[in-house]
Amino acid sequence: MGKILITGASGNLGSRTLNLLLKKVPADQVAVLVRDPQSEKIERFVKEGVEAHQGDYFDYNSLLRAFNGVDKVMLISAQAFTDRNTQHFNVIAAAKQAGVKQVIFTSIIRRENSNLIVPEVSMSDLFAEQTLKASGLAYTILRNPPYLEVMHMYFGDALKAGVRVPEGSGKVAAASLDDLAAANVAVLTQHGHENKTYTLSGSEGSSFADIAEALSEISEMDIPYEAVSEKEYIDSMVANGLPVFMTDFLLGWVRGVNTGEFSETSGDLERLIGRKPMTYKEFFKYQFSKVED
Repeated sequence: MGKILITGASGNLGSRTLNLLLKKVPADQVAVLVRDPQSEKIERFVKEGVEAHQGDYFDYNSLLRAFNGVDKVMLISAQAFTDRNTQHFNVIAAAKQAGVKQVIFTSIIRRENSNLIVPEVSMSDLFAEQTLKASGLAYTILRNPPYLEVMHMYFGDALKAGVRVPEGSGKVAAASLDDLAAANVAVLTQHGHENKTYTLSGSEGSSFADIAEALSEISEMDIPYEAVSEKEYIDSMVANGLPVFMTDFLLGWVRGVNTGEFSETSGDLERLIGRKPMTYKEFFKYQFSKVED
């Protein structure tokens, strides 16, 4: 197996992918691209033999240097509210120029022919997918659902205020970062995933009403679900100190959930990791147990 490089290796998904990858691949076959190779998050991996490259998606020359001698690049998608199109294009172009054989890209789940636009995410992810497919590189596109770890951001502190979101009965098959990282590692270490697109949905969908019910059961408290107008939703978040650009961003995800944009349970995630993904009830139960401790 040739060298594997993970971009964004100090981030939430990238760091989990790196941890799991090192359980399957010798450290000297793994490289990372990070802004600060001397950070505590990365330093311990360097001591184990991982090759760390300083750089970022905007610095094309740093990408060329990092990709030299690399067979597979795990492209963790760029953060929202940045020039994602330029960043993703640079990574794909540099990988092509450096002789990389395969790029694995983390994209967003969406229904075919969907008109929903999640601000700062969906259109730039589609651009990256199209660019990667046109590059001539072998590719694997891993379409990620909303993360279980960020679901609370859509409705705030449910234990204090309940689940207050705009009305909708759609469901979201969210998945945990650990399960998605395991899928990344499966693709990085196995053959047969070239030129394929996977929908990495969780195994069980839930509406916001379902989440309120689950939280009530787990906490043994009455966690109400309350449908509010989009204006009330935004006004409430602004009153709690959230900038307007973030309220629009979160509203886009909530609309996606309410319209069933993320409801598909494809089974791809379970097949890749070889087990049932963590359900939303299991996740919230685990989180609540940590709060109690």
